[in-house]
Amino acid sequence: MPLRVGMDLIRIDNKVALITGAAAGIGAGIAELFSEAGAAVVVFDINGEGARRRAQKLGQSGRALAVPGDVSCEEDVKAALDQTIREFGTLDILVNNAGIEVAGPMVEMTSSDWDRQLNVNLKSVFLFSKYAILHLRGHGGAIVNISSVHAFVSYEGNAAYDASKAGMIGLTRALALEHGRDGIRVNAICPGYIDTPMMDEWLRVQPDAAEAMRQVLRIHPLGRIGTPRDVADAALFLASDAASFISGTFLVVDGAMTSAGH
Repeated sequence: MPLRVGMDLIRIDNKVALITGAAAGIGAGIAELFSEAGAAVVVFDINGEGARRRAQKLGQSGRALAVPGDVSCEEDVKAALDQTIREFGTLDILVNNAGIEVAGPMVEMTSSDWDRQLNVNLKSVFLFSKYAILHLRGHGGAIVNISSVHAFVSYEGNAAYDASKAGMIGLTRALALEHGRDGIRVNAICPGYIDTPMMDEWLRVQPDAAEAMRQVLRIHPLGRIGTPRDVADAALFLASDAASFISGTFLVVDGAMTSAGH
C-alpha cells in the first residue's frame, strides 16, 4: 500500500518517473512503490534484461518502460530521456539511484577505479539532471538523489565511495538553488545499511558473514537494517506534492545509526 499522510494516501497519479538503477535493490523498491502510487515508471539500468523483467512486472498493473543503458554515458542518458518523452510525452520525477561501491585503501586505488566510482555515482547525477531539467521545468518537477550516510560518516577503505556520496549532497543543494525558479525541487535521501544485493555482496566478502551481520544490527537502535521499501517511502514523499515546500535538503533513512555515532 502506498505511503499515508494523515488519512490520505500519497498519490502521484499521471506522473512520469524515471528511476536509474531500477532493476534491483533500492531502485526496484522505488519503481514498485511509484507504480503502486499511480505513476508511469521508466526503469533505467545497465542490466538490460533485469530492467525488462522489472518493467514487465510493473506493467501488469500500470505503465512501465525498460531502458537499458550506462548512467555515466552521456549519449545513453540523452537517449533514455528522448525515449521517455516519445513514450509518455512528459517527465515529472527523476530519481538518481544508480550506484556502485569500489572499495579498498585509497593509496592502492587506481585512477580508473576512482573514475569509475565517481562516474557512476556522481557524474550520472549531473548528466541525468542536466538533461531531465529541460523537461521538468515549469510543471512542478522533482529530483530525488539517493546518496548515503557515507556522505557524513566514513569507514576505512571507502574513500572514493564517501567522496561520491558527499558530492551528491553538494550537487543536490546547487541544483535546488539554481532551479527553484523553474519550479523544480531537488532533495536527497541518505540510506544506511539496506537489505540489497550490494549489502549481500559486502557480506559475501566478510571473513564471518554471520558475525558481521550481528555487528551491523548492534549499531542500529531500531534493531534491524532497512529495506528497499523504507527508502522508497521516503522517495515517494519527497517526489510528491506532500513535500511541495521541501527542496535543497536531505533525509537520513538509517534506523538512527548515525544518531548513535556510527
